[in-house]
Amino acid sequence: MQILVIVLNRIEKLNDLLLELSQHDISGGTIIDSSGMMKTLVDSYPESFLFSALRSALSESRPFNKTLFMVLPDEKIPIAMDCVRKVISDLKGNNIGVMFTLPINEFEILSKQRR
Repeated sequence: MQILVIVLNRIEKLNDLLLELSQHDISGGTIIDSSGMMKTLVDSYPESFLFSALRSALSESRPFNKTLFMVLPDEKIPIAMDCVRKVISDLKGNNIGVMFTLPINEFEILSKQRR
């Protein structure tokens, strides 16, 4: 079992991605709003000379992204990653997002236990 983390900078593709995943029987997960560390630093220190050069470069990029977390069996990981590649295949440019997996040693669904 692994967790697949997808940081999608092109958030207009989110619904297409969710649909593609569901068509491969991949559902469930968590989606959070996120932003890049450099974007946050530049916004937090607007007068900083250090970040002024980055400000113009970041102004062209997307200010927010979506991060998806999905716990999947090992055999579903390549399928899910192929879904991501398919959905973003028509996009041009760099920094569309990133995806990676991490092994899960233990997993438990938390719920109120009945006595």
